Amino acid sequence: MANEQFGPLAGLIGTWEGDQGVNISYDYGKKEIIETPYTEKAVFNIIGDVDNGPQKLWVIDYTTAAKRKGEDEVFHTELGYWLWDKDRGEVMRCFMVPRGSTILAGGNCAADATSFEMNAKIGQEAFGVLSNPYLIQNAKCIEYKLSCTIEGDTWTYDENTIMEMTATAGEMDHTDKNTLKRVK
Repeated sequence: MANEQFGPLAGLIGTWEGDQGVNISYDYGKKEIIETPYTEKAVFNIIGDVDNGPQKLWVIDYTTAAKRKGEDEVFHTELGYWLWDKDRGEVMRCFMVPRGSTILAGGNCAADATSFEMNAKIGQEAFGVLSNPYLIQNAKCIEYKLSCTIEGDTWTYDENTIMEMTATAGEMDHTDKNTLKRVK
């Protein structure tokens, strides 16, 4: 199977590691917004093509796990899919986190793009956000934004999960960014 079918996602296929991660989020123990440096390992595998009637999607699945620097315990995991629709010029990311949140984000770009953006908003039928009832009441994701660049064996991302939080009495930008290197 030729990887170019995956358009701008072809460069993600493989295993990545990065130690430049920075997470800015609310810490319930400290009752404040903190900055946490982290390491991360992400694995992207080819699924292949998926047909939705006449729509053809090229799909890779992924898992990622992040650890606070200097710690062995994983503090964040995700699993999901990245999808490319060549005919519509759409790149998509559908993922879950084990807090009871699911996001389907999307955006447009060229097949040979090395940088692209994806977005999702709560309440949207396309490119939306779902959360469990507890999170809706206490720490609801209202918008998700992702920018990423893939250049050879370097992948950089910057994501912002805009939260409505009772603990902060309003909106908070929960951000994550990292630069990873392909290790295989």
